[in-house]
Amino acid sequence: MAPTREQNRIVETPTEARQGEPGPSVAALLAISTGLAILILAVVWSVFFRT
Repeated sequence: MAPTREQNRIVETPTEARQGEPGPSVAALLAISTGLAILILAVVWSVFFRT
């Protein structure tokens, strides 16, 4: 069902409005990228700042 227009505003049902909700793939991407950033920072720290 397509969204309707009322008085020059778009009106959607709650289900239609939630369709852009991030799913588990977004959470996995966030977790993997955070883990990689921590790993890279640990390598840089161990190479340059280890005494």
